[in-house]
Amino acid sequence: MSSGLSAAEIRGKFDHPVIDADGHIVEIAPVYEEYIAKAAGPEVRDRAVDSMKGPLRLWYDLSEEERLQRHLTRPPFWVHPASNSYDLATAVLPNLMRARMDEIGVDLSIVYPTFGLQVPRIPDDEIRRAMCRALNLMHHELFSDHADRLIPAATIPMQTPDEALDEIRYACDELGYKVVMLQGIVRRPFLGQDGKPVPGNPVWIDPLGIDSLYDYDPLWQALVDRGIPANMHTGAMSVGMRASPSNYVYNHIGHFASAHEACCKALLLGGVTRRFPDLAFGFLEGGVGWATTLYGDLIAHWEKRNGNAIQDLNPKTIDFARFRELCDEYAAPDHRAALEPFTENCHWFFAADLEQAPEAEDEWAKSGIRTDEDFARIFSRNFYFGCEADDRAVAGAFNTKANPFGARLNALFSSDIGHWDVPDIAGVLAEAYELVDDELIDEADFRDFVFTNTVRLQTLNRPDFFEGTAVEDAVNEFLAAESRAQAAE
Repeated sequence: MSSGLSAAEIRGKFDHPVIDADGHIVEIAPVYEEYIAKAAGPEVRDRAVDSMKGPLRLWYDLSEEERLQRHLTRPPFWVHPASNSYDLATAVLPNLMRARMDEIGVDLSIVYPTFGLQVPRIPDDEIRRAMCRALNLMHHELFSDHADRLIPAATIPMQTPDEALDEIRYACDELGYKVVMLQGIVRRPFLGQDGKPVPGNPVWIDPLGIDSLYDYDPLWQALVDRGIPANMHTGAMSVGMRASPSNYVYNHIGHFASAHEACCKALLLGGVTRRFPDLAFGFLEGGVGWATTLYGDLIAHWEKRNGNAIQDLNPKTIDFARFRELCDEYAAPDHRAALEPFTENCHWFFAADLEQAPEAEDEWAKSGIRTDEDFARIFSRNFYFGCEADDRAVAGAFNTKANPFGARLNALFSSDIGHWDVPDIAGVLAEAYELVDDELIDEADFRDFVFTNTVRLQTLNRPDFFEGTAVEDAVNEFLAAESRAQAAE
């Protein structure tokens, strides 16, 4: 048992590094505002500040009755460590974060923005793009001296493929970022007949891979060309059933998982994983429980509704003579008269008179799925799932008895350091290791969780991703061993 041990002592129990796939920096607004002015000028900075504060002020300015009448979603509040000033400062100051890495028991951390979770959703094109660029410039400078232990992620706006590509060229090609933070879903306004947003600002969800307004293939190709995985860090608060005017906890629970599920199944059904088989996708902070469910659901749906199986559900295949015989024999006497027309045809019941275009019958055609084992290949190679230290559903990712085809889903240790989920930064590794202490996973699973799965995600298209970092030697040793094992198969 590891209770009572420090993170450093727990780290000393195993011979592999610990990589945090999703830590966070907490930006200080006045510093960020300086970078917005630097990136786009003081006028845009002032508008940007208003765009961030406006929705927050509105909720607090309204009475409880007015919030309910407008159904205005309660915004997040008190979301960072407060009583522990040391942890708060750690999340704010990269120099201190770096100084505490050994104490925390983490060898390398990939650090994502906090403002980057909201900024890409700002409706104003100029402000949104300026704020993303300012974040990327700021984090590039703040983390430049810590590349061996801390790797920052660039914030990429996703409203259109063109703006995403433009920021990737700046952040990755000019500044040298090798991790990006994308939105897996984009909120788009409903438009009226005049082409303008409908009053009240209702939105629909674009999951990018299917039924999108835009073709995002140029973006996926740009990531493949640069050896960068498509890491999604998107929430779904204020959408649908996560829009309580009074309760932030109600809105928060499950919102990352909800957004990720929408994006993940769209990427597969829309054929993105078929067209870009070497692109890895990271779904961060939503856990892996939703993924084990989706994995099984996709297989079950495919088995019953693939291009061939769907014909067993075609109303044209009904044997009405046999159906009528059964009705005559078994139907309640009072119902036989009502069933008479139904035994002749059932168009009204099965919508059989609503013809399906041949290409619309097979909803899996774009996916490229040919056997149910294709799902295991995609989920085991292309999809990765960020899980916080206290997420006991991680055990399901490694449950080869329950997961179809014995699949092991790629759960990633993701501390979420910097946010309210982590009351004690120095305790996250011990919390994660409780999975082993409680015999939910074994040491080999834990190694995959805190080390090898993140290595696979980041090196699928970029074997030298960890060059110059504190884990370089261990990564190279692992990749060499994996290469030898594959050659021997």
